[in-house]
Formats: sequence, structure tokens, C-alpha cells
Amino acid sequence: MRLALIAHDEKKPDIIEFAESRLDDLERFDLMATGTTGKRLRESTGLDVERKQSGPIGGDMQIGAEIADGNCDGVIFLRDPLTAQPHEPDISALLRLCDVHSIPLATNLASADAVLDELVRVLDGGDRPESREAPVDDRPERRESPDGDDASESQR
Repeated sequence: MRLALIAHDEKKPDIIEFAESRLDDLERFDLMATGTTGKRLRESTGLDVERKQSGPIGGDMQIGAEIADGNCDGVIFLRDPLTAQPHEPDISALLRLCDVHSIPLATNLASADAVLDELVRVLDGGDRPESREAPVDDRPERRESPDGDDASESQR
């Protein structure tokens, strides 16, 4: 089972403390992380972490691609909600992909414990709460209306 770990700069000490406190559980996962987070986790905990690029230079997008390809089972992303991020569009896209593909997502320490507890339960033989196959787009087809605006079939 594959788990992504991401932390903004102000939250890196928190993710390291979390990893140290949950080391036995995290060792059971195939871990990936954005650049500096992965480096710091390796140095502090000895966990085997696949490092992607740093978030602002594509790491969030690389993890998003793993989600879209079905290669990620959960994301722990300790965000700093009080600091503007230069790569906010990438962050929003990653969060959206978690929603689209029903990937458990934690954005704070309380939810990180809950997500990790659930993923460990699944590793121990528990059922997944729902199927996580590729989403199906069942929205009505969009067509261009005579005046040039898009209109769905349901609006006609």
C-alpha cells in the first residue's frame, strides 16, 4: 500500500514528530514524499521514502500523477493555512485529485492519525470502505448552443 507524505515548511517538524510516533505503522507502507519532506523524514526516522521533486517545482504534481494513475492509497499533507504558497494551484489540484479518486486525505495531525489508522486497518485485512476505481464522468455531454455558449443536453 502506497502513502504520500507532504508538509509545508512550517509543518515539517510536525510531520517528523508524527512519523517518529507512528514509525512502526509507517514502515509497513511504500512511502513517497515531496523533496525536502522526504529528505528530512529519511534523516530523522530512517524510513525508506521515495523522494519526488520539491512541491513548488513539481513534487505536488508528481504525487497527483501517482493518484491519477491509481498508485497512491492515501495522502498526509500537513499544510500551513496561514502562509500563502506560490504553488497554490498545484496544491488545489492535488487536493481535487484526492476527492475525484476517493483517496483518503489528511491535512492536519488529528486527521493524519485517523487516515493512518484506517489504512493500517485495511493492511490488517479490513475491507476498504468503498471501491476506488477510476471515476466515471456521467454528466450530460456539453454542446455549443446556437448563440455560441456551451449548453448541456439537460438545458435544452
